Amino acid sequence: VLFLQIVHILNMTSAKIVSFLLHPEESLHAFQIRIEFETGISTGNQELLLETGICLDPRKPASQCVIDGVRGWDSYMVYLFDKSKTVYDGPFASRSLSDCVNYIVQDSKIQLPIPQLRKVWAEAVHYVIGLKEDYSRLFQGQRAAMLSLLRYNANLIKMKNNMVSASQQLKAKLEFFHQSIRLDLERYSDQMAYGISSEKMLKAWKEMQEKASQCAQAEDIGYLDEQIMALHTEIVELQKSPYARRQGEVMESLEQRAIDLYKQLKTRPPDHAYSDSTDMVKIIVQTVQSQDRVLKELFGHLSKLLGCKQKIIDLLPKIEVALNNIKEADNSVMQMQGKRQREIWHLLKIACTQSSSRSLVSSSLEGTASTPATTWLPQSSSGNVPHPLSSMATSEDGENFVHVIEENLNYLELFSSVLQEARQEQNSSMMVS
Repeated sequence: VLFLQIVHILNMTSAKIVSFLLHPEESLHAFQIRIEFETGISTGNQELLLETGICLDPRKPASQCVIDGVRGWDSYMVYLFDKSKTVYDGPFASRSLSDCVNYIVQDSKIQLPIPQLRKVWAEAVHYVIGLKEDYSRLFQGQRAAMLSLLRYNANLIKMKNNMVSASQQLKAKLEFFHQSIRLDLERYSDQMAYGISSEKMLKAWKEMQEKASQCAQAEDIGYLDEQIMALHTEIVELQKSPYARRQGEVMESLEQRAIDLYKQLKTRPPDHAYSDSTDMVKIIVQTVQSQDRVLKELFGHLSKLLGCKQKIIDLLPKIEVALNNIKEADNSVMQMQGKRQREIWHLLKIACTQSSSRSLVSSSLEGTASTPATTWLPQSSSGNVPHPLSSMATSEDGENFVHVIEENLNYLELFSSVLQEARQEQNSSMMVS
């Protein structure tokens, strides 16, 4: 019997305690099924909290409710909450009176013999102590809810900081991207008259600029930040509230008064004297009234705690969505930046190829006129001078490839005209000779 593991579940929705004997190696799910049978709260809506505010882990056995090295009938108290409710309707009815105590409450002026009065007053003292202990246990349940709320809030703050950091990084990258592409477009416009031009690439860059403006929407997390800050302020106010602290001082003083009255009665000799219970009944009534008041305040405060917790639960998925949007926008910006840089280097490659080809043509024209025209074209197999077509036709898609071919055809027409002029000059020289 001494080594049996008894767990007491305080149902915070009804303020009632249900006790269970834990079976060896019983899973938490099986334990929750038994709780559902006794309380009517489904396993999906059950939230089981320890005094520290830690929620029971469904992957661990039910024995996690038991703290090693602690003894006492209420040492293994677990607080049960219904996740489908955020407003609790307390206070609840106080514990019922025994027949003896109810007898003197109905008529406090009735005279009873001292021996019989001792027994009745002993039960009255036990009742007063029980009212105070009921409040203490419910207050511990409220405190567990507060600690659980603070754990959720800590997780919320952590996710919020990650979201703000990711948003700031995205904002910096977007600013850098906008400045870079604005400068590239300006420089591209300046060199179009005498350099390389590509309408397809220009259109792609402008589309990137518009897409980057759309990505800026992902960094707008102001509405979430405002909700989180308002919720944080509400939680701080709940922590500062006097209802967050124990309010049982009046009940404790009434308990002490009841004990003192009983001690005074015990010192009276067990003679044939009689006495009434007016003073003890006053203490009972005042204790019940005090419990009603503090329980009303307790459950009102508890409802606010659970309301804040539900707001956090609703906010967490929104923050996850915002983080995913920021990450997608960040990846999109980096991909556009990389694509734009590759296109710039491709333009540079085309420009260098055309420059080297024109230099080669000029040097060939200045050489011996008897040199065959076919030797003016650079050979791709030589490995020294890259062929314009082979170096330029390296576009990423088919449309860009067609555009490069058109540019090379224009180059070939220019080359043919230059070649024709060279031949005419050669013929004229021969005629003069």
